Amino acid sequence: MKKCTTLPHLILSFLLLSTFLFSPTDAADGKWELLLKNVGISAMHMQLLHNDRVVMFDRTNFGPSNLSLPNGVCRKNPNDTALKVDCTAHSAEYDVASNAVRPLFVFTDTWCSSGAVNPSGSLVQTGGSNEGEKRVRVFNPCATCDWKEIQNGLVNRRWYATDHILPDGRQIIIGGRGEFNYEFYPKSAGSMTALNLQFLQETSDGAAIENNLYPFVFINVDGNLFIFANNRAILFDYVAGKVVKTYPTIPGGEPRSYPSTGSAVLLPLKSTKGQAVEAQVLVCGGAPKGAFVKALKGTYMDALKSCARIKITDSNPVWVMEDMPLARIMGDMTLLPNGDVLIINGAGQGAAGWDIGRQPVLTPVVYKPENVVGSRFVQQNPSAIARMYHSTAVLLRDGRVLVGGSNPHNRYEFSNVLFPTELALEAFSPSYLDAQFARLRPSIISPGSQVRLGYGRRLAIRFSITGTIALNSVSITMVSPSFTTHSFAMNHRLVVLASEKVKALKNSTFQVQVTTPASGNLAPAGYYLLHVVHQKIPSAGIWVKIR
Repeated sequence: MKKCTTLPHLILSFLLLSTFLFSPTDAADGKWELLLKNVGISAMHMQLLHNDRVVMFDRTNFGPSNLSLPNGVCRKNPNDTALKVDCTAHSAEYDVASNAVRPLFVFTDTWCSSGAVNPSGSLVQTGGSNEGEKRVRVFNPCATCDWKEIQNGLVNRRWYATDHILPDGRQIIIGGRGEFNYEFYPKSAGSMTALNLQFLQETSDGAAIENNLYPFVFINVDGNLFIFANNRAILFDYVAGKVVKTYPTIPGGEPRSYPSTGSAVLLPLKSTKGQAVEAQVLVCGGAPKGAFVKALKGTYMDALKSCARIKITDSNPVWVMEDMPLARIMGDMTLLPNGDVLIINGAGQGAAGWDIGRQPVLTPVVYKPENVVGSRFVQQNPSAIARMYHSTAVLLRDGRVLVGGSNPHNRYEFSNVLFPTELALEAFSPSYLDAQFARLRPSIISPGSQVRLGYGRRLAIRFSITGTIALNSVSITMVSPSFTTHSFAMNHRLVVLASEKVKALKNSTFQVQVTTPASGNLAPAGYYLLHVVHQKIPSAGIWVKIR
């Protein structure tokens, strides 16, 4: 006898299919919020710290900012080309909870510098321009802390360099203008040397153009460094000082590094018991060959629309190409807690540099890595503020993205220019924060924030959900906050933890057992934001420290 399909069976089948094919976050397009109209400085560099405060700074030789230093303090520098006595701040700390800014004192020039948060949670910021090019600056997160500067902390000048925290806790600083080498910080006895990296010289398009500054750098899951510059990449063993793999050139060969500035991100790493972890890199946007030189002469070429994705752990990796909905140069790519990628800020024409970008791209895009090609990009609601050269974006603990900066000029310029210096601070809320998803949004009960973790350990996470839970749609992610500048989020990575079956407790409370990352190759030591994600809706994060 043929079995009948009843209406309840049809409804259940439809619901299961809907859950598989669609995520709740596809239903809306995100919201913008103006946090502060004027923070006093243009946020050229930003870093979230584990006290939920964001350190931001621009450069010291602009002339005066719009944020005064407290208690009559002034910066006195006879070598400053703009203002030898400056009583205004060029760095600030933004308190997320109070929505307030505290001025910070930085002495040497931080223009186009780099940085990373060390395993203890301090921001170690490196290089810059002029008298700041060999400086190391340290900011410890506390309510009254300020910058401490270390003179000659670096061997070579680091201007437009890239930093990354290594599995052993050291910081590697790679490249810079005219610097085809790398060095480490902190220095060990007898290690005041820089080491040659021929790849950086090979990828330079000449001193006038370069196209290999701020290289994209990620720790691969084998502990080697993936380094991308211009239009190609290598896998580099920094311990032995040798290239262990050369990746193919991106199809088309167009440059993606500064000043043809695209952006890149290491896609979410899935930690699974007993299986090798795959690693993939996504590179999006940039400018075609010749765009920088033409822009200097007043001709603005269209930005690149293409993205290139590669599985860097494959034995024979290839780039897979796909197009964004909008062409973009100088965009920022930020990992969201649910594993999606936000692409935000930037321009549609020109190149990176003073006054040579055109057509601001106001509309963010969300990239969904697990979707099939052709369905990965979702356009979001636009901002009303143009974010051009020197814009930034960083993920906050509550799941919002803090957006600031934009100064395409050699000084602060607020009138009679196409794109005025921007001092406003905004927050972009992805659609997962919409009120309609409140009943699906988890809330972490335990452990408490600031918990310390070891590698390869089991951890019980308790959380609550007020609505109906889909037990098979829960995951736990760990996100490392980024040092973001010039369209690259340094040290940014997301690890999906290996987890067991979710267990229901009582009163809408649940528990899941996870295993922390196996080693520093997967998650270098330091502070991370841990989130429970349910049907692509993430909880607010808690701070965890792993080592």
